[in-house]
This record gives sequence, structure tokens and C-alpha cells, in this order.
Amino acid sequence: MSSLLSPDSLEALWLMLIAFMPKLLAAVLILLAFWVIYKVLARPLRALLERSAMDNTLVRLLVDSIFRFLLIFVAVVMAAGQIGINVGAALAGLGVAGIAVGFAAQDSLANTISGFMIFWDKPFLVGDWITVGEQYGKVADITLRTTRIRTPQNTYVVIPNKNIIDEVLVNHSKHGEMRLDLPLGIAYKENVPRAREVLLEAVKDMPHVVSRPAPDVVVDELGDSSVNLLVRVWIANANDEMEVRYSVPEACKLALDAAGIEIPFPHLQLFVDEVRDKAVESLSRVGPKP
Repeated sequence: MSSLLSPDSLEALWLMLIAFMPKLLAAVLILLAFWVIYKVLARPLRALLERSAMDNTLVRLLVDSIFRFLLIFVAVVMAAGQIGINVGAALAGLGVAGIAVGFAAQDSLANTISGFMIFWDKPFLVGDWITVGEQYGKVADITLRTTRIRTPQNTYVVIPNKNIIDEVLVNHSKHGEMRLDLPLGIAYKENVPRAREVLLEAVKDMPHVVSRPAPDVVVDELGDSSVNLLVRVWIANANDEMEVRYSVPEACKLALDAAGIEIPFPHLQLFVDEVRDKAVESLSRVGPKP
């Protein structure tokens, strides 16, 4: 201990400190320089991305997280090199650790990459009504890992972004107005133009059903027990879709009942021929020959 406090040791320590000070000062200056670069570039970069119609959440993520992290990483690497740290070995160690973390968090990384794709491509926005697989609801929030929707039952569903990218997605709100095709069957004996007239009269003044484009009724198919029609109505907003899906069939049923137009039950009609005489005749033909 006394040898460490000897004049020669103190002098050597002082000389080492003096020799190290320029390197330390250079490292500090590098960190300050990159901090200034971030402060100078962050605002114009954010404004540039916002002018490109990029989602605000993605803009914040790119500028406040990724851009800042990259600058800090470069600054730390350069500063560490100035004070004599073996940067190559440190980066190699970080690379091995990154590979291990990547294997352990494959699903999270896939969801994050999918989140970037959603923010970039914008297949839907917060407030849109969407269907993903069996889930239907209004988009409540979009994050890098998940998309949260609120269903008509007022439940909260969290969907991993990877599932959204892999599934067929239907955006009910993308184009504003949307058409609903509602099936309805009438008996074969009924007059189709008369039924069309009754149905159009029933739906023309219903709430949420717009007059332009006008509702129409078309024959969809000739079914086993009924002439299957489609009552096609337009709504202005996907928020009204479920209400109209329930109210229009009820109004159509009441209108057809009032007009005396039959909505048949599904049924199967069988025709039975008398086969006894035909069987005897056939047997007589194949009887023993003389």
C-alpha cells in the first residue's frame, strides 16, 4: 500500500491521467456532437415524415426511438474507441447476444415487423371497422406488436400483428359508403316484380339506408324450395352496419306478410310412381323362352 502512495507511483498515475485526459475529452465531445446532431435533425426529420402522410405513431417511433437509438449507438462506439476500448470485440459479443435474443423472441420480432408494415401500408386506421379471420370490430388502437379492436358485444380483442398480415383482412370503412346484400326467399308461385316493389317500398325510408345509390332487389338463385332474392341497400357509415343487418330483414318480413306474399319453409317434394305393374311387365319380358 505504501508503494502505491510513493512519490514515484503518484507521479506515474498523474502522468497517465494527463495522457488519458485528451482521449476522455474527445469521447465527451463526440457524445455532445451527436446529441446536438439529434436535436438539430429531429424536428425537420419529423416534419418531413409527417408531410409524407405517414402515421403519427410510426413517425414518433422512427424519430424518437430508432433514429435516436442509432445515433446513440454510433456515438457510444466512437467514444469507446477514443478511450481505448476494443470496439470490435464488444460488437462481436453484442452480435452473438443479439442472435440469441432473436431466436428467443422470434414471434415478438415477427409481430414488430408486421407492425411496421401495417403503419407503412395503412390497410386500416384507428376508428375503422374491420374483419380479421373470425374477429369483427372497430379498431381501438394500433401498436407495433398488436392491434386492438372493440367488438359489437363491447369486448376488447387483442390481435397479434403477424396474424393480421397473414390473414385475409376486410376493411368495412375504407371507402365510406358500403352495400349490404341481405338474402330473402319467396315462394315459386309468387310474382317477383310484385315482391320487388313491396320490398323496395319497405326499405326506402329506413334509418341509415341512403337513397343514393338507391336500394334494389335482384334474384340471386332458384333454390330448392324458394326463389332466393338479395335485398341490396347502401349505408353511409360502417358504424351502422349491424343495426341495418338486423332491421332490414325484419321490415321486409313484415312487408311481405302484409302484402300476402309467402316466404316458404324449406321443404322437399317427392314423387312416387306406381311400380307394381311395371315390375310384372318387366319380369314377363325376361321369363323363360320357349
